Amino acid sequence: MADAAQLGPRDVVVEIGSGRGALTELLLQRAGRVIAVEIDRELASRLRSSHEGDARLTVIEADILSLDYADIVSQPFSIVGNVPYYITTPILFQALQPPLPECAVLLVQEEVAERIVAAPGTGEYGALSVNAQAVARAEIVRRVPASAFTPPPKVESSVLRITPLETPLVPLAELEEFRAFVQSAFGMRRKQLANILRSVRRLSLAEAASLLEGQGIDPRARPETLSPAQFASLMRAAR
Repeated sequence: MADAAQLGPRDVVVEIGSGRGALTELLLQRAGRVIAVEIDRELASRLRSSHEGDARLTVIEADILSLDYADIVSQPFSIVGNVPYYITTPILFQALQPPLPECAVLLVQEEVAERIVAAPGTGEYGALSVNAQAVARAEIVRRVPASAFTPPPKVESSVLRITPLETPLVPLAELEEFRAFVQSAFGMRRKQLANILRSVRRLSLAEAASLLEGQGIDPRARPETLSPAQFASLMRAAR
């Protein structure tokens, strides 16, 4: 994970969930500064004590979701973390809004990683895939078997690297609208797109079909067949 972040001695990295500091040590060997965010008071205190006097490490005792990255770092930064699996999506979306990191390397549940990198038309492709890929390039760096953990969890894991696109498919100011549009579409994924647009944008069936055809999209298609770029174009056309 530390290698995947491609850190150098001038880089700043925010570590999510430093725990007992095993990954923190590796990050300190590579980066110029590490900002470790740990919600557990005892673990945060232990990390401060073990690195007392090291100005390169800042330990913040807090829930990462309660923070704004702009409040804790004022220069380009990366994110690395073993994130709690039950809040992976909120942490991911938080990382993909301003200020954007240079990259984010996260250990996540394998099923979630596969959904994030999934291609249109596959079984794993859904709202999470579209929302992530509209603003970033996502790649699975490596698989991590359950046997790598003590005690072993009931799920497999993956190291996921997210790199924000230089030019996102959706302007960051429109992200909230885009995510709501995509979520609404996949909330009715068994329906055809014409019927979805009729519900989401309150159009007649004829108006919805005409709008889709104008975008080069079959009105009978379903949401899982559209690429992130098509979703972005369709959202603007359907305003």
